[in-house]
Amino acid sequence: MVERYILEIWNVLLDLGFPLLLGIVIAGAVHVILPPGFVHRNFGKRGLKSVIKATMIGVPMPLCSCGVIPTAIGLKQDGASDGASTSFLISTPQTGVDSILVSAAFLGWPFAIFKLAAAFITGIIGGTAVDLIDKYQDVKNQPDKITEQLQNYSSKFKEAFKFGVFELFGMIYRWIIVGIFLAALISLLVPTGYLSTISWIGGLGGLFLMLLISLPLYVCATASVPVAASLIAAGMPVGTAMVLLMAGPASNIATVGAIFRAFRGRVLTIYLATVAVFSIFFGWLFDFMISPGQPLAMHYHQNGSWFAVTSAIILLGLFAYIIIHDLKAKFALKSARSMEEAMGIRLNVKGMTCQHCAMNVTKALESVDGVETVKVSVDDGLAVVSGIADANMLIESVKKAGYDAAVSE
Repeated sequence: MVERYILEIWNVLLDLGFPLLLGIVIAGAVHVILPPGFVHRNFGKRGLKSVIKATMIGVPMPLCSCGVIPTAIGLKQDGASDGASTSFLISTPQTGVDSILVSAAFLGWPFAIFKLAAAFITGIIGGTAVDLIDKYQDVKNQPDKITEQLQNYSSKFKEAFKFGVFELFGMIYRWIIVGIFLAALISLLVPTGYLSTISWIGGLGGLFLMLLISLPLYVCATASVPVAASLIAAGMPVGTAMVLLMAGPASNIATVGAIFRAFRGRVLTIYLATVAVFSIFFGWLFDFMISPGQPLAMHYHQNGSWFAVTSAIILLGLFAYIIIHDLKAKFALKSARSMEEAMGIRLNVKGMTCQHCAMNVTKALESVDGVETVKVSVDDGLAVVSGIADANMLIESVKKAGYDAAVSE
């Protein structure tokens, strides 16, 4: 049993390796090519044009449902309309270059393209609905307040590597590991086609049940694909899996609270309603398009070439590298507490759920005058700052980044 489970894990890695690595490379390259502040400068006016632009930028951007919150809040603070910010919130976490490539590798390009189109349409509808309801909103074009500039790395390659590995992969690697183990477990324990024998798993009942399960959970867009592939292989209708891949990444309890604080109840209501209604609709539509006798063109567990093996080994090495990096960061934080540096300002930070959040908080704190070093721990919800910075300015910088902070007692 253990040997079979390890084999299933290896099979998932074979299929996941190359598309995920390629997505990381593309994301890093895009980050280097786009000028600083590009995302923040293009959504200043209320209306369909800004909503479409926000959705077009959001769909390929590799941000999770919690990582997208500070970015969307930044858009709003820089003068973007609530509609553009909402369309960005809806479309971004559902997809991303890494998720698109992984979806194509596991479930085929028709599924990946349909999922991409669904995210795009859902984002536009949600953003437009907010603008229509909030028609008296006074949106003013504000001067560009972006102060964060690209750091002086020794090369563009190092800059792309830092973003792709530490910010993107570092943000989702834990969930990818969970997804790999869960997908392998489903393949091991649930016989092929078994779920198709359960009547309530299909139809509108199955779609609504999956929606209720997916909305409050944190589900990474990339990591959820192998899980969905295993469920489809076990007999789950493709449309039900589509709901998981749309509603899961787009919402969770943490993002709901953050959206309410930043945009208030009206935008949150439209956001959740749009995600729920169109997850069900596109899940039903895809089931309707795929006839019962026409299986989905999946590529799951079919690739064992030397190229796939090499990619899987590189991915395993990347897992080891980022885990060691995180362990070193945690050790450094603990060391800081036991040394004179720990006598600096200690902040309790609320709202951090992943390493991408920690990097956002770190950048925000480092931008304050007088800060020398910053150590942030997601697990402890703590930031340790050394230097001569004012505590109130530190707290304000964290709040502008989309999180709550207070001086630790």
